[in-house]
Amino acid sequence: MTYTIFGESHGPAIGVVLEGVPSGVEMDLDFIRAELQRRAPGKSALTTARKEADEPEILSGVFDGKTTGTPLCAIIRNTDTRSKDYAKLKHLPRPSHADYAGAVRYGGFNDYRGGGHFSGRLTAPLVFAGALAKLILQEKGVIITSAISILEGTPDPSPEEIEEIILAARKAGDSVGGAISCTVTGISAGFGAPDFGCNAEGIFAQHLFAVPAVKGIAFGAGFGFSCMRGSEANDPFYMEEGQVKTRTNASGGINGGITNGMPIVFEVAIRPTPSIAMEQNTVDLAEKKDATLVIEGRHDPCIVQRALPVVEAAAALASCELLGL
Repeated sequence: MTYTIFGESHGPAIGVVLEGVPSGVEMDLDFIRAELQRRAPGKSALTTARKEADEPEILSGVFDGKTTGTPLCAIIRNTDTRSKDYAKLKHLPRPSHADYAGAVRYGGFNDYRGGGHFSGRLTAPLVFAGALAKLILQEKGVIITSAISILEGTPDPSPEEIEEIILAARKAGDSVGGAISCTVTGISAGFGAPDFGCNAEGIFAQHLFAVPAVKGIAFGAGFGFSCMRGSEANDPFYMEEGQVKTRTNASGGINGGITNGMPIVFEVAIRPTPSIAMEQNTVDLAEKKDATLVIEGRHDPCIVQRALPVVEAAAALASCELLGL
């Protein structure tokens, strides 16, 4: 199953086309809507004020409530756009956003409004695709969960700490980043390969780096391995009811690019939202000179909490590819 995301943040709609979808999958629209609502904006003072229903419209690939096996296309309408807020960004790229790189890549023809195709808005159809992948995986006993593991340096923050950190950043006109830990359970040993293109960690990484804000991925102990000895890092094997298991899981469920039957565990780093209200240095692409920029519009002071279903969606799609579904 492969997918293509299309649309722009301020276009009429965004969407996804999935090909290779297994036929006969029950389309649990209540579950899909619930996943989309986990990511949806405008829920509280912790997110952007942009309000979108994020109601999916399925155009093809589903009949009588089940997938047909032909390409499945779904769209999500954009209903609350304020394009005038982005007029000056045509020539004044936001630092660390994709404005400049996208303009160079597409010869200046890219839609810059709200970040265009580079906007976090495009993660909504990714969540739709991931929700479908979750439905397929549930039939195989594969479950995906996630949690905020770090927020602006605070490990395993409580809901109260999350609110305090994000509101403080918003008040300062700034933004904060963090990290998300994700666990995939139910994938048995033997999937993947050491080779390029088939490596289990590589498959997950490719899907996860398609999420705009993800800037790092670590499996198991990750960079913690650099501080360990082998006696600490190794996962001892043992037998349990005829199954080979490990007493620890520093490897994150993968050895040599192949699953070992333990939960696949990884952590992703989420960068702070580039669009902040503070004055920043940039360049004027039209006049070819240095400039300053104060960004207007509605933006998240932190996207980590809304990224949880997005990371899970990418993990679900990666799991389907790894399992050959």
